[in-house]
Amino acid sequence: MLEAGNNSELPAIPGKRYFTIGEVSELCGVKPHVLRYWEQEFPQLKPVKRRGNRRYYQRQDVLVIRQIRSLLYEQGFTIGGARNRLQGDEARDDVSQAQQIVRQLRTELEEILRILRR
Repeated sequence: MLEAGNNSELPAIPGKRYFTIGEVSELCGVKPHVLRYWEQEFPQLKPVKRRGNRRYYQRQDVLVIRQIRSLLYEQGFTIGGARNRLQGDEARDDVSQAQQIVRQLRTELEEILRILRR
């Protein structure tokens, strides 16, 4: 497992749809039992479970795990602090997405109004 002070780069994420817990462990530098624990602590982590309760992580899950790892091991956050930080990031993303949708709708409505005025 990579220690907090170890700054070696993590490997690139392959272009696969699903990853096993062992693959994610290697990609993120975290042991499988730690990944299972983080699933309980971070609601953002929800791997797909298939036959025999086997976990299959998607690319987004791997990115979230790397972010959690960075918050805990490199930035020194506690589990609770990292959880709050991730939830804050999600809220900002939601607001940004909503603003983008509103701008797009407004542009489309203005275009419709121009067509109707002709």
